[in-house]
Amino acid sequence: MINTETIRAKSILHKNKSSDWFGADYNMNLYRGCCHGCIYCDSRSDCYGIEDFDKVRCKADAIKLLEQELRHKTRTGIIGTGSMSDPYNPFEKTELLTRRSLELIDKYRFGCVILTKSSLITRDKDLFTAISEHSPMMCKLTITTADDSLSRLIEPNVSPSSERFEALYELSSAGLFTGITLMPVLPFIEDTEDNILKIVRRGAECGVRFIYPAFGMTLRGIQREHYLHSLDRLFPRSGLSEKYAQAFGSSYECISPFAEALWKCFSEECERLGILYRMEDIISASRRKYETEQMSLF
Repeated sequence: MINTETIRAKSILHKNKSSDWFGADYNMNLYRGCCHGCIYCDSRSDCYGIEDFDKVRCKADAIKLLEQELRHKTRTGIIGTGSMSDPYNPFEKTELLTRRSLELIDKYRFGCVILTKSSLITRDKDLFTAISEHSPMMCKLTITTADDSLSRLIEPNVSPSSERFEALYELSSAGLFTGITLMPVLPFIEDTEDNILKIVRRGAECGVRFIYPAFGMTLRGIQREHYLHSLDRLFPRSGLSEKYAQAFGSSYECISPFAEALWKCFSEECERLGILYRMEDIISASRRKYETEQMSLF
């Protein structure tokens, strides 16, 4: 068994200020750092204070802490995971922190919103199904390019896009509420109508219920330096880093110059294929079954 280093943690669950981000009431990170190597990752930013970000560390006694916190909650809610560290990093195969946390989420009848870039997520579809019997369960995979060769460049240590689509198909075929986070869409690299439409159409073929986009990205501090250096390394003589400097300067939000056109073609195609793409509609659809069941009891 391969073991990661451990770090101390005082708590595992953190209450969100609101549940307007995919309906999650709590945020949970069982690991610290990420080894996926995505060149654009905002979690690399120095404001989060994660030293040696590319190294994965387990949170000591994570499962024990989580059970204590779940047991003492007076009300259940929906737990989101995957915002800062992918719950299906390679070490999860042996550490099983994510799987064991899902067992507890099911035991204490909480809901879950899980985000990953790894096809390993399909391993736990039995637990997703169990949770969905009593609470909202949402499975999301991030896909920003339909091209495996580009995916391998900008996200070198994750499942290629084609494998993530296959994972979505497997999860949706099991009756789970699945979708794609189409973010970040990298300016001058991924922001083409062809790429966006391919993702939407492939998602529809895989049975996804929703796709939520962001046509651009964020850049700040260490993350900015890492990203621009990666562009020079991966796309030599492309002039991409100069394009970013000219288009965005030192702005934190780097919205694609083609965002308006991309939104139009994206939303029209989602409407045509019956895919949800507005946050309020996604949250509402994920909860509808349970609200109907509660109403029927009275």
